[in-house]
Amino acid sequence: MSSAHQRLSSIANQLSGSGSASAKQKLLAKNPDDVVITLAVRTPLTRARKGGLKDTPLDELLVSLLTTARERSKLDPNLVEDVCVGNVLAPGQAYIARSAVLAAGFPVTAAASVANRFCSSGLLAIQNIANQIIAGSIDVGIAVGAESMSTNPDNGAPDLSDKITSHPIASQNKQPMGQTSENVAAQFGITREMHDQFAAKSYQKAERAQKAGWFDDEIVPVQTKIKDPKTGEVKDVVVDRDDGIRYGTTAESLGKIRSAFPQWKPSATTGGNASQITDGAAALILMKRSRAQELGQPIVGKFCGATVAGLEPRIMGIGPSIAIPKILSKFGLAKDEIDIFEINEAFASMGNYCVRKLGLDESKVNPRGGAIAFGHPLGCTGARQVVTALSELRRQNKRVAVTSMCVGTGMGMAGIFVSEH
Repeated sequence: MSSAHQRLSSIANQLSGSGSASAKQKLLAKNPDDVVITLAVRTPLTRARKGGLKDTPLDELLVSLLTTARERSKLDPNLVEDVCVGNVLAPGQAYIARSAVLAAGFPVTAAASVANRFCSSGLLAIQNIANQIIAGSIDVGIAVGAESMSTNPDNGAPDLSDKITSHPIASQNKQPMGQTSENVAAQFGITREMHDQFAAKSYQKAERAQKAGWFDDEIVPVQTKIKDPKTGEVKDVVVDRDDGIRYGTTAESLGKIRSAFPQWKPSATTGGNASQITDGAAALILMKRSRAQELGQPIVGKFCGATVAGLEPRIMGIGPSIAIPKILSKFGLAKDEIDIFEINEAFASMGNYCVRKLGLDESKVNPRGGAIAFGHPLGCTGARQVVTALSELRRQNKRVAVTSMCVGTGMGMAGIFVSEH
């Protein structure tokens, strides 16, 4: 059997439930060199250009979140050696990241960098900090995912050279994200009804979670200013809850919304069954277990690992269907050994496809709802999903989560995290 066939066979075995108990035991074991998470928090997610954070630029959002992380952790800020900020849209990202770290009360010894792999930028930031800790480059770091889609709108792909636009694969990166959603729907037979049913479940789960207060231990408030669009009056506000969750949403009500992209068939994607354009940020503090114990820091979770996979840009949405089997294969785990899957819900087309393709238990997928219900701030999502997953694992008294997202330009990323609270 060729190595390629062996690898495909291995992935098939992982998904079918043939993981060994010893692999999971190894994952759950506690070792001094484990990279652990001592704080995991996020801001509310609010509607771009309409919600509570619409007038909060990225630098102010970062200063607020990083200040809260510093204060809540009670960690000596002099111990933080690097802060990696996942962000997609902001011009001058590196200036903003370093400046926000300093303004949030960290000393000049705390470095900063940015990570951008589109929708997985927040997870990439976590991986970057974790890898530095594993390599011994730093002892303590903070990973952030943040996006202000109100103040930094997504303008799509830039002008590209003839060598790219004439290339049969590379040229696909000129396709807008909405077109890639329709490509997935067309290629894999995902009907409008399937889109709306998936989206309605996301809203219903999020409504249940918000009413029950499940988000409360994830969210830290943001004190900011908001401008009244009619009067121009600026007032101080405290933003403390997600504002995109529409109560009472059903598949029938979503079915009345017109197609967002009638120019591309099957035109099944709408404003009701795609991720909301949103502002928000999330942060995690990471260090080795031995360091956390030495410092008396609470250990809320463990970063086990992450991986990335590539695919055709025109169907970028199915990235999790490739990245999830890949990460499970690397750890020798079966899908049934995972307690929660957080998948980014960029579009109902991709969410529907990935759940069906992998044969996932729907009750384990985004149990608090997802980006369709409360938003997908591009750079934030990869970190936000981890914050949500750890909180939900605590609530359910479960242990293992896989987070995954599709990535613009044709990629998927996935990570494995363990709750220890």
